[in-house]
Amino acid sequence: MDKLLHIHPADNVRVLREPLAAGEAVVIDGQTVLSAVPLGLGHKVAARFIRKGEQVIKFGVPIGSATEDIPMGTHVHLHNLKSDYLPTYTLTDEYIAK
Repeated sequence: MDKLLHIHPADNVRVLREPLAAGEAVVIDGQTVLSAVPLGLGHKVAARFIRKGEQVIKFGVPIGSATEDIPMGTHVHLHNLKSDYLPTYTLTDEYIAK
């Protein structure tokens, strides 16, 4: 079984069906890419180069915009994606009341 789930033709990310180890190879549209970091079930990787500001499409629906250029095979998450609909919360104390 392929580790990456591709649901909709417009998707520019793939979703992991099972964990991926750092350095592990996956094939995206015939191109082999290596995971730079370990990733868990359900995480997203770029299915192609995604430019800064471009919408990220998952399951045919825009889920946010890239905050930086994202190379193919790179983990797509809070560090390089912002919601276009809701505030994006991070692990910093930026949103913690003081």
